[in-house]
Amino acid sequence: MEEHIRPKVSIFHRLKQRVFLFRSPWKDTIQFILLIAVIVWLMSLSTSRLGYYWQWYRIPRYLFRIEEGRLVAGKLIQGLLFTFRISGVSLVLAFAIGLGTALVRLSGSFMGRILTRGYLEVIRNTPLVVQIYLVYFVVGPIIGLGRFASAVMALALFEGSYLSEILRAGIVSLHKGQWEAAHSLGLSTFDTYRDVILPQAIRRILPPLTSEVITLIKNSALVSLVSLSDLALQARVIAADTFLTFEVWFATAAIYLVVTVPLSTVVYYMEKRFKILT
Repeated sequence: MEEHIRPKVSIFHRLKQRVFLFRSPWKDTIQFILLIAVIVWLMSLSTSRLGYYWQWYRIPRYLFRIEEGRLVAGKLIQGLLFTFRISGVSLVLAFAIGLGTALVRLSGSFMGRILTRGYLEVIRNTPLVVQIYLVYFVVGPIIGLGRFASAVMALALFEGSYLSEILRAGIVSLHKGQWEAAHSLGLSTFDTYRDVILPQAIRRILPPLTSEVITLIKNSALVSLVSLSDLALQARVIAADTFLTFEVWFATAAIYLVVTVPLSTVVYYMEKRFKILT
């Protein structure tokens, strides 16, 4: 009797997941709008008691402005573009560092495992702020790195340590039969990783990988500590020049949200999709 019930429960569960995945977004949208309305009401109540008067009309010029009939990016958008640039370069380097570290940890090299383990422990147990300062003021002058390269190196080393564990977990999660099948076909270790292991592992770890991209974008705000003109530094300069502290930083937070919320949504739906497929 139980053998006949279990398949029905499994089928019902899968159908429920599909309905949940493709449900109408109107309910969530209305809830989000209500939450924003409550936050705006609380902000207006608190600022009215403080005697603060909002000057939102001065913010658009720092997003876009018109010069000689052309639409030109303002300082905040210029900072955002710089954030995209440093995040993109850091992500590529971090993925290379993470993949290399994961492969060395899974190799038979005793010394390699010791070195990679030491790298992970040092990077993951010290603040990113400290690492940025150390790379910029100590490592950078020794090996001839500028501000941009030093910031990229610090971000890549930091995010690479987390990506390595994600990649290693994805590789280890595969059944050993995959390795046995690849070796039976005469594939080398390099070809096995390239054609068999990594394509399957990356598919499994796409959601956490995308989450690390979001984390990298947010962590890139710390490069303003070494005077790089990213979004955070531009916001700090504008707030100091105009005294529009609340408006500028709320606008900056909104820009980060516009960038990261779609990525978070992609992660959410990828996780639901992979649960259904499995």
